[in-house]
Amino acid sequence: MNWQAHTAEPCELGESPFWHPQENLLYWVDIPGKKIQRSDASLRQIESWAMPSEPGCIAPAASGGLVIALRHGVFRAKHWGGPLQRIATLDYDPSRMRANDGKCDALGRFWIGTIDESRAAHDAALFCLDGRGGGTPTLSHKAGPATTANGLAWSPDSRTLYWADTTAHLVWAWDFEPEGAVLSAQRVFAQFASKPSAWQFDQGGYRGRPDGAAVDVGGNYWVAMFEGRRLCQFAPDGRLLGEIDTPLQCPTMPCFGGANLGTLFVSSARHHRSPAELSAFPLSGCLLSMGVAETGLPVNFYRD
Repeated sequence: MNWQAHTAEPCELGESPFWHPQENLLYWVDIPGKKIQRSDASLRQIESWAMPSEPGCIAPAASGGLVIALRHGVFRAKHWGGPLQRIATLDYDPSRMRANDGKCDALGRFWIGTIDESRAAHDAALFCLDGRGGGTPTLSHKAGPATTANGLAWSPDSRTLYWADTTAHLVWAWDFEPEGAVLSAQRVFAQFASKPSAWQFDQGGYRGRPDGAAVDVGGNYWVAMFEGRRLCQFAPDGRLLGEIDTPLQCPTMPCFGGANLGTLFVSSARHHRSPAELSAFPLSGCLLSMGVAETGLPVNFYRD
């Protein structure tokens, strides 16, 4: 398998990629760069949209535009580059926490995980924003505590929800009741070996910790291993099916896109990485793509 590297405008911390099927565009965010970006599958010409604070995650909206989780609230934009309308405020201290990984479920609710940026506290959480039916969207707490919320994804039948705590090196699975957005039967789906220092460049045996994730039509869970230089693919029963090496020290999140959702895109990070690491991994911060045999699930749209 051969990766194609897209070196135009590397991100400091690229995250939240998704493929928009109507626009045939890939969207993603640069969190510390405070911008949302998009491009066609070639990724040769990239459009950027500056944000007032860090965008942790984004999702397309069925009525047009995006729903955007910024550090200081959740916002709607009716079209690219349009005005931002605050629709919710996350329950945390924005001086030390922000939105992180997030996606919409099949019924159009926007799920947002949070992060304690110091990694010292254990009070990150998973929230669900329901804007269906008009009126003021309702925000509810669904899971936690955690330190670094990541790895959010659903099984193809929406009956299993996956969620990772990157700092704890584990991925959980829950039974998920879609209509009521009810989580039950929490269990460990995957556990990874940890190491003492989360930010130390390591050419040795450390294999990384789970970051963003995606699910294919077969129900397999694909997760980027931050500092692990790889993606892991797990069967629905938790068996490790395989690993895909990348030319990145810090892959952050995979998504499926392109024609027939048969291209795997991966975002990555260069923020706070050492000069030695950036020299060894010059593609840090870039997007990668590769054709794969598996087909991904289409993105879910926010409904309001």
